[in-house]
Amino acid sequence: MIEMSGITKSFSGNTVLKDVSFSLKKGEIHALMGENGAGKSTLMKVLTGIHERDSGEVKVNGAAVHYKNTKESEQAGIAVIHQELNILPHLSIAENLFLGKEKTFGKSGILKTREMNQRAAEILKTFEMQEDVRTEAGQLSVGKQQIIEIAKAVSSNAEVIIMDEPTAALTDREIDSLFETIHNLQEKGVAFVYISHRMEEIFSICDRITILRDGEYVGTKSIKETNFDEIVHMMVGRQLGDQFPERNAAIGDVKLAAKGLTRDGHFEDVSFEVRAGEIVGFAGLMGAGRTEVMQSLFGYRKFTAGDIFLNNEKTSINNPLQAKNLGIGYVTEDRKSEGLIVDFSVRDNLSLTNFDRVAKNSIVKYQKEKSLYHTMVERLKIRLSGPEQAAKSLSGGNQQKVVIAKWLGTEPEILILDEPTRGVDVGAKKEIYSIMNELAERGVAIIMISSELPEVIGMADRVLVMHEGRLTGEVTKEEMTQERIMHFATGGEKVAQI
Repeated sequence: MIEMSGITKSFSGNTVLKDVSFSLKKGEIHALMGENGAGKSTLMKVLTGIHERDSGEVKVNGAAVHYKNTKESEQAGIAVIHQELNILPHLSIAENLFLGKEKTFGKSGILKTREMNQRAAEILKTFEMQEDVRTEAGQLSVGKQQIIEIAKAVSSNAEVIIMDEPTAALTDREIDSLFETIHNLQEKGVAFVYISHRMEEIFSICDRITILRDGEYVGTKSIKETNFDEIVHMMVGRQLGDQFPERNAAIGDVKLAAKGLTRDGHFEDVSFEVRAGEIVGFAGLMGAGRTEVMQSLFGYRKFTAGDIFLNNEKTSINNPLQAKNLGIGYVTEDRKSEGLIVDFSVRDNLSLTNFDRVAKNSIVKYQKEKSLYHTMVERLKIRLSGPEQAAKSLSGGNQQKVVIAKWLGTEPEILILDEPTRGVDVGAKKEIYSIMNELAERGVAIIMISSELPEVIGMADRVLVMHEGRLTGEVTKEEMTQERIMHFATGGEKVAQI
């Protein structure tokens, strides 16, 4: 269906794609993998007309094409689900689903609202979503907003659907529903380009896999004829070794204690402690209340009852600035709307949380800013063209690294990491894990929220599990299994024996 050959693309003299080839067969699920910044998303943007290619050829169904914009590629039957959500939050679910293809009474411009709502409800049923289609999309969780994006692409009757990290914010149940939908469409001849860093998904759902590294084509493999180690080696050009670093941190005194934290309608009676040098994992299904608890700890939201203690002293935290000044850092779940000012440069984003470090008498010192930038870029191996590059133009994984770098610069005593490796490749994941380990060895107390259970088990010293706003279980390192954690995540009691 699609054949791309000799694709080359540069931005401001920086070559991001060099002589890249890619092909897609009818009814195929084809994985596109590579480290962050390898050129995966850029290649698909060239295909769909978002970026103009410098050289190379694109054929769709045997005919040479040169789409000028996404509208032309959509009309040709190619739909894209981008990694960063394109939901319009103040429109309803139904209005988002029919955006650009609204049903009207003739040429009057008057919407057939009832008909669109009925059709939207039918579409949502296939994804097991029960929400009223008149609900504003901005009121949904990130995971459910992602489902709306997927449903929008599926409902357009596309012949080719490009998915860029489609499951990053989804629960296991939502992923199962998505995969069932993909297989149903595959049987009808729809082809998929599947961009993901989740290796287990690639091997469970895809037929072939193409690897890019540093903007160049490395090779294409049949999923049946390759394995995890070979793919990782093709991606990073080296052996990674063990995925999770050995934990050597000495666990010290209690740095933070929460007692009876309650926010009406969100979470109730949440109590826990985190010690110096300890990594405490927070697990649970989407909507369990994990993020809401951490936002309240950080002063972003108000809790209605409970107390916070830092170094055994009762503390009031009324806003994020106060939390930062008390030595708390927070890498947020949604990097686009909460973690970065995407129109600002990387340099500016790094300086925002480190103003007291780069300025004197409220005047920014360029050399200090430059030093912070180079230290963080080198430490996290951020791929970018320079300090003035806008954050929005980075790959998703490199954006994530910038968010983490912002808070590492503050040298926090307590660091909250909410889905720290979402949309990050296997090589970068290991780098982030190593940084977490290094921070723990320095005595930093770390809270990690993660929906990836292998990550929780691999990194955490203890796991606290939430279900519907309550802590339902605590699992020690010796007891950790995915089954035990999921038992508590689905409402199992603390006294249950597994």
